[in-house]
Amino acid sequence: MDSYYETLLGILGTFFVVFIAIIVLLIIAQWKIFTKAGEAGWKSIIPIYNIAILYKIVGINPWFVLLTVFGGLIPVVGGLIPLVMSIWSSVKLSKAFGYDIGFALGLIFLPNIFQLILGFGSAEYVGPQN
Repeated sequence: MDSYYETLLGILGTFFVVFIAIIVLLIIAQWKIFTKAGEAGWKSIIPIYNIAILYKIVGINPWFVLLTVFGGLIPVVGGLIPLVMSIWSSVKLSKAFGYDIGFALGLIFLPNIFQLILGFGSAEYVGPQN
């Protein structure tokens, strides 16, 4: 019975280490995205403020953060508002780095992978596009 718990703890410990490594990679990627866009990287690790800065980077009025954060409190449509804002910001982020709708779809459906590509890849910030 003891080996069962040791095995379980080993698996959970390994999972935890891998999970933390992935989180650290994503934080570094977000940091690099912000620095490529001319913002201080530390702004990417402050909750809610990082959304406002991301909106500024992609050309969305930063006041929309209030809609994104508190829109979820509105009955019935509340869950749709953050979803729509996330999709909109992903499309605009893709364009701000010179990519097309295919990359935007990647940011929408596989955001972690495509943020790593933006952060660690050769993508250059071209500014907000209309």
